[in-house]
Amino acid sequence: MTEPAKKILVFSHKAEVRDSIINAVGRRPAADLGKVTYVEAAGVADVLVEMDSGEIDLAILDGEAQPTGGIGLSRQLKNELADCPPIVVAVRRRDDRWLATWSQADAVLVHPLDPLAAAETVADVLRNQRVPAVNG
Repeated sequence: MTEPAKKILVFSHKAEVRDSIINAVGRRPAADLGKVTYVEAAGVADVLVEMDSGEIDLAILDGEAQPTGGIGLSRQLKNELADCPPIVVAVRRRDDRWLATWSQADAVLVHPLDPLAAAETVADVLRNQRVPAVNG
């Protein structure tokens, strides 16, 4: 039985950044996962609508997006959405990884994106999402 396609939101104000993320992750990040589909968002309002829909399985946010970056947006979403899907933040500099930690992101990608690392990171986050959390 095939899993339904996971829906990934990709946010950046630059179309070329969204394209680079989508191309790096690919349509099937791992053999054990089903295919993924993408929803692109160029503005924060679009991100909020998509995240509120409950249909997003994972969001990849550009940490360098303007005027609102994905790092601050990640923190906002994690603090405001009761059932926030996993978030991956893409940063320009390896030294900015600490900011992604502050943002409460589930994982970090560093530009320039390595397709193998990007696909593996997204696949790991999606796999972890499938495991039900036990609240004690």
